[in-house]
Amino acid sequence: MTKITSKHLEVTPLIRERIQTRLEKLSRHDIQLINPHVIIVQEKLQFKIEASVGIPGHKLFAQAKHEDLYSAINAMGQKLEKQLNRQTHKPEAQRYTCLKTDDETLAYGFKGDFEADYAA
Repeated sequence: MTKITSKHLEVTPLIRERIQTRLEKLSRHDIQLINPHVIIVQEKLQFKIEASVGIPGHKLFAQAKHEDLYSAINAMGQKLEKQLNRQTHKPEAQRYTCLKTDDETLAYGFKGDFEADYAA
């Protein structure tokens, strides 16, 4: 259940539905969303939306401002989706695998052979 709070604005069922559908798009990654919380603030001529969503082992946070409320909701959802995509594909990244192989070479003692051959 998504917790939606607002300041200086009444949350209508249409706004609530739009936020729910935007957060449901995050479920495509097959990761459980823990305590999603959305805050809507109306500042002068703009809407500011903040969302914090917990996932196992990490926490996502996104903030968006726009003159149109629904555009701000979409921007916030895109930012969350980008963060979630980065977290889910992190083990497949090239840097991650390179670091893993460097740790394995140090564990097998190749460093000691190098020092023995080239010691001054």
